[in-house]
Amino acid sequence: MMRLPDSFLDDLRNRLSLSAVVGRKVTWDMKKTNQAKGDWWAPCPFHQEKSASFHVDDQKGFYYCFGCQAKGNVFGFVQETENVGFMEAVEILAGEAGMPMPARDPKAAEKSDLRTRLAEVTEEAVKWFRLQLATGAASDARAYLDLRGLTRETLNRFEIGFAPDASDAFLRAMADKGIPFDMLEGAGLAVPAEDGRAARDRFIHRIIFPIRDVRGRCIGFGGRAMNPNAKAKYLNSPETPLFDKGSNLYNLRDARAAAGKGQPLVVAEGYMDVIALAQAGFEAAVAPLGTAVTERQLQMLWRVTPEPLIALDGDAAGQRAGLRVADLALPLIEAGQSLRFAVLPEGKDPDDLIRDAGPRAMRAVLDDAKSMLSLLWKRETEGKSFDSPERRAMLDRDLRAVLRRIKDASLRRHYAEEVARLRAELFGIPLTRAPVFDVPPAPPTEPDRVFVPNPAYRRDRPWTPGQKWKPPAQATTTARASALASGSTTPDLLLEQVILAGLIRHPELIAEFTDLLEGGTWGQDEHVWIGQALLAADAGLEMGEMLDILEARIGTEALETLLAQRHVRISPVTRGDGDAARLCIRDATTRLEARRAKARETREAEEDFEDGAADEAMTWRLAEAGKRQTAAMRPREDDTATGEEETSFADYYDSLLATPAGKSTTEK
Repeated sequence: MMRLPDSFLDDLRNRLSLSAVVGRKVTWDMKKTNQAKGDWWAPCPFHQEKSASFHVDDQKGFYYCFGCQAKGNVFGFVQETENVGFMEAVEILAGEAGMPMPARDPKAAEKSDLRTRLAEVTEEAVKWFRLQLATGAASDARAYLDLRGLTRETLNRFEIGFAPDASDAFLRAMADKGIPFDMLEGAGLAVPAEDGRAARDRFIHRIIFPIRDVRGRCIGFGGRAMNPNAKAKYLNSPETPLFDKGSNLYNLRDARAAAGKGQPLVVAEGYMDVIALAQAGFEAAVAPLGTAVTERQLQMLWRVTPEPLIALDGDAAGQRAGLRVADLALPLIEAGQSLRFAVLPEGKDPDDLIRDAGPRAMRAVLDDAKSMLSLLWKRETEGKSFDSPERRAMLDRDLRAVLRRIKDASLRRHYAEEVARLRAELFGIPLTRAPVFDVPPAPPTEPDRVFVPNPAYRRDRPWTPGQKWKPPAQATTTARASALASGSTTPDLLLEQVILAGLIRHPELIAEFTDLLEGGTWGQDEHVWIGQALLAADAGLEMGEMLDILEARIGTEALETLLAQRHVRISPVTRGDGDAARLCIRDATTRLEARRAKARETREAEEDFEDGAADEAMTWRLAEAGKRQTAAMRPREDDTATGEEETSFADYYDSLLATPAGKSTTEK
C-alpha cells in the first residue's frame, strides 16, 4: 500500500464536510442542531437509539456518540459504516469529491485494477443471468420460484437469474462481448479444461443469486440446482480476488440499512430463507455464504447490532449449527455484544414457516428468541441423567469448561451466577450465595507463526543484519525516572503503550499478535482505537503508512502523545530491531496478563470476604496469582535471546514498573 501525501488528505477533508458524509446515514435533529456553528446532532448510526446523542463537529472534523462512545473523523466514519479499509474509504470519498487518487505503487495498482475489471465482468454476468430467467429454457425455474411464493418485485430486488442447461452457453455469450476466458476464470465464472474435458461454465442449469458486498459490488454468485440429482444442491463462487466467503454475508448492505431503522437483524441459513424473510417484511436478514458462520462474520454482525438473532431450523442439524455458532461466539461476547437464538418449529426453516403460517408466526419465533446460555445449558443437560455423584461432577466439569472460555471477567461472573441458579434448580438444592462456577478464563495460547524481520521498516537509524537491541547506558535510570503521568498512568497502561508502540513501529509483527489485538482489553479509549486500527490495517504496510492511517483514525495529538512517552522511546520496540521488538511485546503481554490476573483474583477475594465467603481456597487462589505474576517477571526463555538480552529486558521492565506515580512520562 502506498503512502498518501498529506496535502491530498487535507484537500479531501476540505472538499467534503463531515456532516455531508454522515448525513447520508442519519436523520439530523434540527431542533438540537446549530448549522451556523457546524454543530450537528442525530441518533447514532452505530447503535439503536431514539435520542440524538450522536454529535458531529464540522469545524474540527470529528464525531462522537455520547451513548456508545463511537468517535473518529470522516475516514473512520466511512470505514465503520461501509466496512472497508482505510484506502478504500479514501477512494470512496475521493470519488465523491471528484478528486483523482495519487499515482500508486505498480503492484498495488495492478491488484486494485484487477478487482475493478473482475467486478465489471461479474456485472455483465448479472445482466446475462437475469435475461436468461425470461427465456423458454427457464420455465421450470420460474415455476419453482412461483411455487416458493416469490413476487416479481422480489425477483428484481434480489436480481435473481438463471444459468441454462448448457456447458458453455455463458462462455460463448461473454466471448461475443470480448471478455477473455482468463477474466471469466478469475471471477469464478468459468472452469478451465481438465481431464480431457473442455472449458465450461461454472454454473449450469441453476437458479442464480448474485452476491453483493457492502459497497454494492457483485463479488460472486450462488446457484441452486434444478436437477434433483446434482452433486451439490447449492454451488457458490470459489475464492477469488473479489470473493472471500468467510468475510461477507448475503444481503448485508440492505440488511444493515433496515437494522438501522429498528428491524431485528436475523441470520438465516441460506439465500431462499433471506429472500423469504425480506419479502415478508423482515428486511434485516442475512446468511453466510455456503459455510458455517465465521468469527469475521460475527464481528460484521456486531457492527450492525449488539444482539443479532440466529434463526435455527427446527431439526437436529439446525440445532448443531446453532451450537457451533455459540461455541465460536463464546470467547468474543462481552457486555452489549452477544447473540440470541430463534428456534423454529421442528422440520421448518424460515421460508417454510412464512409460507405455511405467515409472517406473524415468524414474528412470534423471533420475539421468543432464547439467550446463548439457554442453548448451551440445553446441550449440557437435555436427555442426560445426573443420578450419581460422578455424573454430577462430570456436568460441573463441562460447565466450568464453558465458562472458562468467556474472556470478559464481568460477563463470566454473571454467566457463573446464572449457571449456579440453573444447577440448583436441576438438582433441587438451595442456591448458595457464592457462585460455584466463577472460574478464571483459560490462559491464552501463544501464536505459532514464523516471522522474518524486514529492515526496511526501520527509519530512525541504519540496520545491520544480526544486530540485537541493547539498552542505552541510562536506560535503567531513565525508565525509573519515567513515572506515571500526573498520577493518571498506571503500570498496566505503561505496558499497553509499549505493546501498541511496538506494533506501530513494526507493522510486520501485527499478524503475529492478531489474537492479542482481537481479544485484548485496553485501559484507555485511545488504546482501543489504536488496537482496532492496527487490526484493520492491510498486511504489508510500512511504518510511515501505518502512521498515516492512525493519524486519520485517532488524530495526530493522540498518536504523538503515545510515541513521545519516555518509556516508549527508550524501549526495545523503538531502539531495537524487529526481533527485539517481538520479544519486548511478548514480555510486556505476559507481564500485563499476570498483573491483571492477580488484580482480578484480589478484587474477587475482597468481594468474597465482604460476603462472608472467605475460605482457604481464597487464600490459595491469591497465592497462586502471586506466583504467576512472579514467574512472569522473570527473564523469558527464548531461543533467539541471549542471556544478556534477557537480563536487559528484565531490568527494563523492573525499572519501568517500579516507577512511583506522579512523574511525567512524556518527553517533548
